[in-house]
This record gives sequence, structure tokens and C-alpha cells, in this order.
Amino acid sequence: MPVLLCSVVLLVPFRLLAQSTPKEVGPAMPADAPPRKVVIGTSMMQFWHEHEGLDARLATLASIVDRIGVEAKHKYSTHPDLAVITEYAVTGETSDLAKGAVPLKGRVLDVMGAAARRNSTYVVFGTILKEEDGSYSNAAVLLDRQGRPAGIYRKVHAVADRGKETLEGGLTPGKSFPVFDCDFGKLGIAICFDMSFDDVWEAYRRKGAEIVLWPSQSPQTIQPRWRAFQNKYYIVSCTWRNNASIFDPTGDLISQLVGSEGVLVDQIDLSYALIGWQPKLDNGRLFSDKYGRAVGYRYSEAEDGGIFWSNDPKIPIMKMVRDLDVELMSDCLNRNLRVEQKLRPGLPSMD
Repeated sequence: MPVLLCSVVLLVPFRLLAQSTPKEVGPAMPADAPPRKVVIGTSMMQFWHEHEGLDARLATLASIVDRIGVEAKHKYSTHPDLAVITEYAVTGETSDLAKGAVPLKGRVLDVMGAAARRNSTYVVFGTILKEEDGSYSNAAVLLDRQGRPAGIYRKVHAVADRGKETLEGGLTPGKSFPVFDCDFGKLGIAICFDMSFDDVWEAYRRKGAEIVLWPSQSPQTIQPRWRAFQNKYYIVSCTWRNNASIFDPTGDLISQLVGSEGVLVDQIDLSYALIGWQPKLDNGRLFSDKYGRAVGYRYSEAEDGGIFWSNDPKIPIMKMVRDLDVELMSDCLNRNLRVEQKLRPGLPSMD
């Protein structure tokens, strides 16, 4: 049994040690935030085959949104909040950007906007985007529930072509990491190779993203788990092969589609508490013994921590935490830093 009153399931970032004074760890959770259930649909489909033409491709992509809509109604009796389609989905890969890239306005927006409207969902899809200034971007387009453009993320870390001074055949890299305010929460987007660069994930943490979508040809799971754990937000992958996955803020892989092409639909809650081991927690049973089905959680004895949420709007998760006199992991770490600072003025030397 652990001997500490709280176990360190959140690593203190290196940047904390470089500060002259301790920095608070973890985001502040509103005192009584009600449950915020979000139904997310992602997908896995490969597009290495010869492009079948824009109309046929858009029909395929719209059918993915429709399949997510059907699955959401079957599992949760509601429409999806978010339907995600992978990198390059509209255009596929192309060696001729002038011929292969497409503008958003016109047929693409008409078909994908109609899919968003009939399923009452936000939709994200990947494409090689022909920009109004004549340049090209590896882009992920966000449409709102009415099928209107709600934002575009342009891949910042596009892949450099080996032996050339170009990116992905002539694409222009993106310049920023926008966070989009959706009616269910704050959304960030990264694309494929972005996974390997710290600035993407740090920017979304600082800007308060709650979910980061990752449409990608690469089906990684180790890096996404680390990014979710490190920054305390959900990450949803949408891929061409192997797996499509959802990772929670503890770094746990909570839902996964493996092997064959298809869709994956799951529900998450954006009002949650991250709690580490404490003597009375009993691997989470302290909550379920008192609140029954009104509470939900995933607790790992191996990791000495878990994520907890409420299923009852009348009893927010933070009220449960207060009533049970349980300490959040962020509060535990911050308390530890404050005590250290009193007993050892200044921060430890890195030399």
C-alpha cells in the first residue's frame, strides 16, 4: 500500500524547475460545474487507392457522418456532438496540388454541411485545401451543427520532403494553434506529424482546450497517451489504419476501434475530477458506496489514481469531492510545492 497521502500521477513539468518560484499545477475546476456529456464519433478509413472523383469521395465521407449519427442514437439515444474524419480524406494524397487540392466553398461545403445538419453534429474533416491566395494547406475543417464553417486548422508541422526545401509536395505550413469554442466545450486540432512537437500540445494546454482531435495517417498510441496525460485533456485520434482511439486526461486509452475500417462512438464528460491515492478512497469505492450510479469513474490501482465524474446534474462532481473531503491531485501537488518552498527556500538546482 502506498505510504504517501497522495501519489504522484501527474509529473511536475521540467519548466516548473526553471521558475524562480513554484508554479501552480493543474487547471482550476469550477466549484460546481454540472456534468457535460459529449458524444464523440471518430473513424478509421484508408485512402491510398486511386481517387474516385470528388462527388463519390464526398458521398463516402458523408456516409461516415451518417454512420456516426446512427451509432450515437443507438448507444445514447441522442445525436453526436462531434464527428471526425481523417487527414487528407477529401482529396487523398496527391503529387499535383494544383489538380488535387479543393476549395472549401462549393461542392465540399455543400455536401459536408448537409451531413452536419441532418445529424445535428459538429464535423471535422481533413483535406488539401486550396486557399484563396492560391497557396495550399494540409487542413482540418470544422463545421458547426448547421453545416457552417466554424474554423480551420492548418497543419503547422507539415512533413519536409527529403532532399527538397518543400513540405508535403508544396504545402504552406500553418501559423497558429486556434482553439474553437463549440457549444459542448473548447476544441483544438492537430494533424499527424504535429504529434511529435511540444509546442502544439503546450499551446492547447495554455489556451484551455478540453478535447484535441488528431486526424492522422499515423496510428500511434504511446505519444497520444503521454500528451493527454501531460496536458490533462482528451485526445481523439482518427486514422487511416490500425486503430482509432480516445484517450482521457489520465492518459488512459478508454475506447478503441482496431483492425478494420469503421466508426467508433463513445461518450465522455468534460466536468471531471482527477484524484490520486488517499487512505480512504478505496480505489474509488468511497464514491460509489455513497453515490451509486450518480457517480462514474475509472480508477487504476496500478497508477494510484483515476478520473471521476457525475451522472446527476443535481450533484456536481466537485460537490461530491467536497462532501467526501477528498483532495484533488492538483491540490495535492500544489500543497506539496508550497511545503517544500517553506522548508527549502528556492527551487532545487539542476546542476
